[in-house]
Amino acid sequence: EVQLVESGGGLVQAGGSLRLSCAASGFTFGDYAIGWFRQAPGKEREGISCLSSSIGLPFYADSVLGRFTISVDNAKNTMYLQMNNMKPEDTAVYTCNARSGRYEYWGQGTQVTVSS
Repeated sequence: EVQLVESGGGLVQAGGSLRLSCAASGFTFGDYAIGWFRQAPGKEREGISCLSSSIGLPFYADSVLGRFTISVDNAKNTMYLQMNNMKPEDTAVYTCNARSGRYEYWGQGTQVTVSS
């Protein structure tokens, strides 16, 4: 069964850090483009970071540039999002994504709440 399973969400104070993990099963990240999205209440889903061999350098949305870092451990078949210096406006449901051609997979989402 193909799955992306996320972990690491929770409650953190402003200025703090969290690391989200997204473990893949049923496929390997290999040639997939990977990314993280988030959706805050009442707002549209926002793509905040992605990484692929075809793009080269990782992409970050302006809202997280300099604070968040995307990475992947191919040996563990797990992708990560390190979030530092977090702000209340980072509060959202975070979801991981992997895409290659016509194949696209989504995680179940994990809640991140940043208190002021």
